[in-house]
Amino acid sequence: MLNLHAAIERGEVPASIEVVVAHREDVAGVARCRDAGLQVEVVPVSPDTTTSERVDQILERAGVELVCLCGYLRHFRVAPRWSDRVVNIHPSLLPKHGGPGMYGDRVHAAVLAQGDTESGCTVHAVDEIYDHGAMILQRRCGVEPDDTTASLAARVFAAECQAMPEAIRALAEGRIRIADGRVLTEHGSTTTDS
Repeated sequence: MLNLHAAIERGEVPASIEVVVAHREDVAGVARCRDAGLQVEVVPVSPDTTTSERVDQILERAGVELVCLCGYLRHFRVAPRWSDRVVNIHPSLLPKHGGPGMYGDRVHAAVLAQGDTESGCTVHAVDEIYDHGAMILQRRCGVEPDDTTASLAARVFAAECQAMPEAIRALAEGRIRIADGRVLTEHGSTTTDS
């Protein structure tokens, strides 16, 4: 989130962050976002369905047009209210190493255990299935023979810091759009990885 905020502040992304939603006050990102001047709303998770409803209300009240799941580890209820209006960044080259429970170091450990020679990140449209929606773009990086989860995570994070602002810029400028769960270029063709 802070990387995207910095790109917006530098004038690289024609967008604004209206609100940041978190589920715990003690998450380090909450204080960091507030220190950066961003409005943060904390919505504690409840065992019923009211959590999603409260998140929806906050997003609507803030006038959000696009929801960016930057480090959001819970399932986000998309349909129908937010259909074609939610993007996520995942620290692997989807469809590999995605799905429920695959986040952070778990992903990088899986890449290393699989013996992959390449990793990276994927920015994708979000649907109701974890890490499933149409791909907007991917950024790739090599996996080195002596990589640890930490060293691979650092390299993938550097790719993420380029990928998310690039994807949001393309959406904000109308060069791509999400329609009926598909990612389309300004010429109407479906996007491919880059």
